[in-house]
Amino acid sequence: MENNTPILLFDGYCDFCNSTVQFILKHEKKHLIKFCALQSNIGKSLLQKYHINPETIDSIVFIEHDIAFVKSDAALRLSKHLKSIYPMAYGFIIIPKIIRNWGYEYIAKNRYKWFGKSESCYIPNEQEKQRFLD
Repeated sequence: MENNTPILLFDGYCDFCNSTVQFILKHEKKHLIKFCALQSNIGKSLLQKYHINPETIDSIVFIEHDIAFVKSDAALRLSKHLKSIYPMAYGFIIIPKIIRNWGYEYIAKNRYKWFGKSESCYIPNEQEKQRFLD
């Protein structure tokens, strides 16, 4: 895989994260982003490559141009790849990271309680399979 292929690592057991992946599949501009569960072998390998502790990561990880972004940075960079008005969300990057990440961490901490947890990762359909790693 080329280093310029954007990759989204997500919690495969989180219902909110799985819904987010489905939203991105539907709203992405160019269909370039690859998806990978944090829990998969490739996901674990990518976490290791970018020196992200798999035991403490409570975030999506968005890898773009061979740089790994986490928390609000990941979400905002991801928004630039979407259609319609969603890229405008990147404007929130001007908010200090400590404030952005506080909001992100609050949602991440409560995601299982609010949205649920699945026993298995999202299973892509035949069209989507080529976009998923591992």
